[in-house]
Amino acid sequence: MSKPTGLASRSRKILFALVAEYIATGEPVGSRTLSRKYVSDLSPATIRNVLSDLEEGGYLLQPHASAGRVPSERALRTFIDALTHFEDVSNAQQREMVARFEEIFTEHESDSLRETGAFLSELSGAAAIVTTTPADSRKLTQLRFITIRANQVLAVLIFHDATVENRFIDVDERFSDSDLNRIHELLGDVVEGRTLTSLRELLSRRADDERVRVDELRRRAFDLGRRAVEVVGTRTELVIEGGQRLVELPEYADVERLRQLIRALDDRTQLIALLDRTMSAGAPTVHIGNEGGDTADLGAAHLSLVSAHYGADGTFGTVGVLGPTRMDYAKVVPLVEAAAAAMTAAIKKTQ
Repeated sequence: MSKPTGLASRSRKILFALVAEYIATGEPVGSRTLSRKYVSDLSPATIRNVLSDLEEGGYLLQPHASAGRVPSERALRTFIDALTHFEDVSNAQQREMVARFEEIFTEHESDSLRETGAFLSELSGAAAIVTTTPADSRKLTQLRFITIRANQVLAVLIFHDATVENRFIDVDERFSDSDLNRIHELLGDVVEGRTLTSLRELLSRRADDERVRVDELRRRAFDLGRRAVEVVGTRTELVIEGGQRLVELPEYADVERLRQLIRALDDRTQLIALLDRTMSAGAPTVHIGNEGGDTADLGAAHLSLVSAHYGADGTFGTVGVLGPTRMDYAKVVPLVEAAAAAMTAAIKKTQ
């Protein structure tokens, strides 16, 4: 384990021992337990002094005056950041996961999120969360823009099925009528017959092309078109499977904690907002309790969320494991990462 800033070697050793014991038992940890099982070279009195210092530093909490201590969110974050060993998912397990997800995406297409969540919940022994932002497969016939006011343009999307959708786009620069007519001409050839997903990808590529960057009007056209289609098709679906596994944990035997747990599971908007942050991350992310900022219910319910991004061919989302703050991070983090990779591989094979 790497050395966390601000902690001496002995304090770090005792803190990590306490976190490991707490993850294993879920109970407050005392100095005698630490001396007997982890740091036998130190007396309980010496350990108590270190625990007291760690508590003052915000790493430990003491639920009751006569009880042992439990790690704070700061301690758990320090422990997770210092982990160098994770329980690797074997190649055989990875292949098994890909095969299972292929089966889910082909045989249970209409209920793939729930089947995916149930599978991950079974693997992790905790609750699983899966979101998807499905690609919009409708084809466009036209994309038109109308100036509404100095800093706003209306995008009018006309589809092959004769439906029309309007989207307001805030802009930093004014577009004249002649500008918009020219933009319609530039985009006309690429819009007709394309799905929103394929058009979004094409406009993104063209907007990044070096030749387009030096052509001011083309740059504005592709950027405006990209923003118009990005607004569409972003409805996020979310399922939670295995919630009963949390309810059965000793942490939620207390009625008030159980109420907080149920509130956290019911707040789908909050969970989606938290999971959306995973989309820009290149690796699994771990949110502990109140670390999510506005996710107070996770902290109140003593929950952590490990999540990762998956996606291919216009289908993308996040997959995660939701469990108590004492979850086995060394096992769960690589499991979630492997699940996301397996889902991506399966999507590529089945679409």
